[in-house]
Amino acid sequence: MLLPIRPLPLIRLLTLALALAAGIVLLPAAPARADGDGLVREEVSFTGGGGLTLHGTVLTSATARGARPGIVLIGGSGAGPREEYRQEAEAFARAGITTLVHDKRTTGYSTMHRDFGLLAEDALAGVRLLRGRAGVDPRHVGLWGFSEGGWVAPLAASRSSDVAFVITIGGSGYSPLRTQTWNLDTHLRHRGITGHFPKAVAGPAAGLTASLGVFPAADYDPLPALQRLQHTPVLALWGQYDNQVPPRESAQTFRRTLAAAGNQHTVIGFVPGAAHNGHRTSDGFDRIGGPLHHGKRLGDLPPGYAATMTSWVGEVAADRPPVSRAATAPLQPIASTPVAGGRYAWLAPALLLLGFAAHPAGGLLRRLGGRRRTHPASPRSAVLLRWLAGLGVVEVAGALLCPLAVLAAGDATASPVLAGRPVTWLLLQGLAVGLLVLAAVTAATAWRERRTMGRAWRFRTLLTLATTAGFTLWAVWWGLLIP
Repeated sequence: MLLPIRPLPLIRLLTLALALAAGIVLLPAAPARADGDGLVREEVSFTGGGGLTLHGTVLTSATARGARPGIVLIGGSGAGPREEYRQEAEAFARAGITTLVHDKRTTGYSTMHRDFGLLAEDALAGVRLLRGRAGVDPRHVGLWGFSEGGWVAPLAASRSSDVAFVITIGGSGYSPLRTQTWNLDTHLRHRGITGHFPKAVAGPAAGLTASLGVFPAADYDPLPALQRLQHTPVLALWGQYDNQVPPRESAQTFRRTLAAAGNQHTVIGFVPGAAHNGHRTSDGFDRIGGPLHHGKRLGDLPPGYAATMTSWVGEVAADRPPVSRAATAPLQPIASTPVAGGRYAWLAPALLLLGFAAHPAGGLLRRLGGRRRTHPASPRSAVLLRWLAGLGVVEVAGALLCPLAVLAAGDATASPVLAGRPVTWLLLQGLAVGLLVLAAVTAATAWRERRTMGRAWRFRTLLTLATTAGFTLWAVWWGLLIP
């Protein structure tokens, strides 16, 4: 006897099939709950780029009625748990905008690896989720991107016509590496470092990092994505005191690029009294009020910030996107600079290390091979050359590690500071001068003893002195010999 097919399971099967076809996996989730703040929160799970399951929260106003716009929040760099953007999510939801905020992926994203394309796929998966929800107008679902999200949101929008609008806060108009060097330059100067060290970090050290390929997404160019947003309304905001991306230059880049693309609905603005994240600050380096995140204040939303975004979304959702306009940009004390160095920036320090290390390495190899040792003309020559080679290795290695540590771990590694320079850098500058003095003494001694010096020892001496000459030019480029 055949049992009749129950209609309810069949409907569920069809719903699941449609969800899979759309790239969304609806996993068991906690039921929606209405809290005392007038918002309804529902825990959701969906499939992002590469098939990874992402977890988030959909927030809706308990009093919202009819079809409403939706927005997906894209966080900045780092782990990015959804709690960090709770204030923005609640502000959008209270304004009647259904909001998805989700935890950032940890698979395919790390300190050493960034794939903005993969993050863009995550964002588009979130857009598909909201477009398929009851009560959301599928024609008006957009993206909000903070900092790193300012690269991801335009990229995602450039890949799909499903994205109805884009909002960025603290987005950069430059590559990640150029943006980071400006950020570090600003923070180093805030620490009172005024010598040539900030230029060494932003110049040759950054170029070396790029040539080694260890900086994540170092040369990502945000302009092609912006150029493809010919018809997507864009609201680009920066905090008045943004000190992590160059706000004035970035605003000019956004405005110029989008205008050239034919976008007639680009609004450029600056949030008074706000830091990089759009939250309250006194100077950009602190945060005033707000919840704690990893033991640090996030800062409150400043007056008018949320209203600026929600009212703009309201106009877009009413099919009246504001026409292009740009507010006057605040002063930007430090200009950003392109990262120079090229693909072979690593070659010069590598040759210097090899040149200085050749003397002690050669002696070690001769001893290990049981060959007769070569002798200088005098014990003094041996001591001088040994010290010159050893000090050269230490100096080059230290000069590399000091600014590279700042690029890798932040400006705090430059402490403590003395006379406007990190103490370690000041010590390296003193050693660089000592190295040149020692080279002069070694050269003078070798010249006096040239007739009694063996051929092998003469070669070692000439190689070490030639390496020192190359070091002199390199040290000027890196700022070791500049006050």
